[in-house]
Amino acid sequence: MSLVIAFVGREGAVMAGDLREILMKGPDAAICGFEQELYSGQIRTEPDLRRRALERGIILHLRDDKSKVSNHDGILIGEVAESEGDTVRKRRVCVACGTYTIVDITGDTVILKQEGQGSTFVVLGNEVTKRIAYGMISSEWKNGTFPDAVRLIIRIMTAAASCTPSVSKAVTILQTQKKADRAAMEIVMKKI
Repeated sequence: MSLVIAFVGREGAVMAGDLREILMKGPDAAICGFEQELYSGQIRTEPDLRRRALERGIILHLRDDKSKVSNHDGILIGEVAESEGDTVRKRRVCVACGTYTIVDITGDTVILKQEGQGSTFVVLGNEVTKRIAYGMISSEWKNGTFPDAVRLIIRIMTAAASCTPSVSKAVTILQTQKKADRAAMEIVMKKI
């Protein structure tokens, strides 16, 4: 799990996602402890990530080409995932101008977690990335303009990449000016 962040405004929506995917093989207990260190912020650099994986007997595969955000007919979709054994859990956010929906997906089960309207930031990620994002939003967001929100999202993505190896330095940023109702968003979510 890494970082997807969106800003939903009345006149537009923007979403950014990093490209990092971390695959691990090894004893379940070792992986569980390793993930706790990584996602809580105890592991801060990629060399430390590789060293701790080796110390715990974990085979680590990193890639920085997994797209986590996409545009479907003007509706932006972002997704983070985590796996435990054969079980893959996904959290997906769907945004358009003035509205958003968050769902959790496990297998064929889709559960609505949250939906809302108005101007807001939405953050999906692990413990450390959410802490960084919400801290910066809290200290820097002063009900600015849409371009201010885009700049803040870029600063958050940069800060997260410098603080945790769970986030890549490269990001994808998408924008839309599409307005959509709940039914249109549900149609797009089912297409994916």
